[in-house]
Amino acid sequence: MGRMSDQPARWTQANVYPDMWADPDDDPRNSEGVSPDGELATLQDFLTNYRMTLRMKCEGLDAEQLARRSVPPSTMSLLGLLRHLAEVERDWRNWISDGEPLPKLYGERDADFHEAVGEQAQVDAAYADLAREQAATDAALAEHPDLGERLGKDGFAVRELLVHRIEEYARHCGQADLLRECIDGRVGQ
Repeated sequence: MGRMSDQPARWTQANVYPDMWADPDDDPRNSEGVSPDGELATLQDFLTNYRMTLRMKCEGLDAEQLARRSVPPSTMSLLGLLRHLAEVERDWRNWISDGEPLPKLYGERDADFHEAVGEQAQVDAAYADLAREQAATDAALAEHPDLGERLGKDGFAVRELLVHRIEEYARHCGQADLLRECIDGRVGQ
């Protein structure tokens, strides 16, 4: 008789790629041909791939699974990460603006995580918020193609902001790997 466990079985797509999220031939993050030319295009490519990775980690889960918290006392969940990154994208625009800061999307500090609940309307709103805030930040930065240009009250270089965005998504993709594995055993790539 097999040992019973409350841990999900490890997900595998096929015996050929047992530890990979997607078959390398079907991975939308893989592009054929040469890498992007130039520093700006390279940074944008990395950011695009990390954004896509986060969405992949959330695909196929229902609202309850997306809102499932990691380990107490943490309030971290995949839904919380989606909401957090929408909030962060908005905040980055505050960094490059000389005007009044944009209001927080979800209210008080850490409400992006604390108030993430397993309701489909909230999931839909989180995806919409994230797409809207990413597009707005991308559009704001597109007006400043010089990576050395300094913006906002504190003089952040465009390069610094792009690298920080990549770092933020990369860190949260690592957390998403662990959250997803706890939900259904599917492991990161």
